[in-house]
Amino acid sequence: MAGVEALDFDSPDETRTPDKTRVDVIRVGGTTAARMTFEPGWKWSECVKPVVGTDSCQVRHVGVAQSGRLHITHEDGTEADIGPGDAYVIEPGHDGWVVGDETFVGFEFEARSAEEYARS
Repeated sequence: MAGVEALDFDSPDETRTPDKTRVDVIRVGGTTAARMTFEPGWKWSECVKPVVGTDSCQVRHVGVAQSGRLHITHEDGTEADIGPGDAYVIEPGHDGWVVGDETFVGFEFEARSAEEYARS
């Protein structure tokens, strides 16, 4: 394995595109990362739930937000807003939606999330 590897999210290994959703996946250095792009009006329970078929998102997310804002509600009752520059961990059992008119872009480094999110 090379000492340094770099890939570009603009040339992903895989792309998934449910409604108002784009997930660009890269596999580098033995791990998987994803760029999550959610358009204004995106809501997990409306755009991704029909693809995966679970009542709530069952994926753990670890990432950092680049732009836009998300509101997350967890089944344990906690809620949070995530915006530009925020690092986040979202445990399985949540819903979320874009707040406002700006597209949300986040980069995720939890390999399971990158491999499985928005996949039927």
